[in-house]
Parts: sequence; C-alpha cells; structure tokens
Amino acid sequence: MSKQFSVLLSTAFLPPIQWFVYLLKAEKVLIENFETYPKQTYRNRCEIATANGKQVLTIPVIKIFGNHTKTHEIEIANDEKWQIRHWRSLVAAYANSPYFLYYQDELQPFFLEEYINLMEFNLCIIKSLMAIIGIYKSIELTDTFELNPKNVFDLRNEITPKRTFDHFHLPTYYQVFEEKNGFFSGLSIIDLLFNMGPETFDVLNSVNVNC
Repeated sequence: MSKQFSVLLSTAFLPPIQWFVYLLKAEKVLIENFETYPKQTYRNRCEIATANGKQVLTIPVIKIFGNHTKTHEIEIANDEKWQIRHWRSLVAAYANSPYFLYYQDELQPFFLEEYINLMEFNLCIIKSLMAIIGIYKSIELTDTFELNPKNVFDLRNEITPKRTFDHFHLPTYYQVFEEKNGFFSGLSIIDLLFNMGPETFDVLNSVNVNC
C-alpha cells in the first residue's frame, strides 16, 4: 500500500517489531507525550527470546504525580540497577546470535549511562536503532492529548502485550533458539537486529500494513 499515512504510536522501550514496521512505513510518525501513563505496556518493557523461552525486560519507573502522571513526566528508578540486569540478559540471550558482536558497542552505552526521563531514554535508543537499521525520518511528539485524533492511524493502545496484534502478518526470520523453543513472533526489534543484521530493513519493509 501507499506510504501516505500518519501514525500515532506510544513510546516504547526497545519497541516490538510491529512498532518499527509502522515507523518505517508511515509518512509521518507521532509519539504520544501527554497521555496519562498506563501500566503493563511496551512503554517501559520489551520481550526477548532466551534459551528458556520469552523473557520480559522491564524498566522500573517512578510516577511522580501518582496515577495522574503523564507519560512525559515518568522517571526511571535507577536505584534498582536495572541496566546491569538487562544488559546481562541481552548478552545471555544473544551472544551467540550472528550480529550481537557487530552491534553491541553501539547499544551497550544505553545500559551504562543513567537517564532520568523514560521518554528521553526511549527516544534516544529508538533514534540509535533507526540509524543502525537505515530509517531516516523525523519523529514528532504530541503537544496535547487527544482521545480520538483525526487524520492519523492511532496505535497507542493497539501494540500492547495484552492484545493479539492482527493488523498484519508478522514476518518470520532466523532466531537463535528457534529449534528448541519454536519461533516467537512480535519480539523486540533487538531480536530481529541481532539475528538478521543488515537485512533488518528489508524484513520490515517486506510487510504489507493495513490501515
């Protein structure tokens, strides 16, 4: 289909592959900045494939205004030393993947330097991943909250661990532990990148999206 559509996404930590498909395919990309922060979403978590199956990596967060905290106000609870645990999990899961050693120096700094703001951290790592993959476009942040935005494909609550994603068929590709555990669909973009390397762009671009 034509790329002439705009998409509204939630922020995401090492976003799932379907999130990146829309990032690539859309002409205009917006990320929600002013929603009231919801729990148990990809905004602060991702899923990877390990020798023992799926593993969820979750960034501990601080809601500085309790349940009324906006997404752009969410802070990271760095006293929980989550970065060390996450990087160790990524090494354990992907050290034997074809491209982990190739990309680790570009990604490890995000698990060494402390960030205060979740939105800032997510956006920094997303932009780094875009450059690695070869996606060259700007991302806009919303400046107000709209419950039913017009002229945009609203996926803020569609790409979520709680809901089966059925807007398109996600591609299959090589995974390190596929022979043992079977293929896991819809994992973090990091799974695709470490396993497919320079072919990541082509895998994403091969998907026909439905809007």
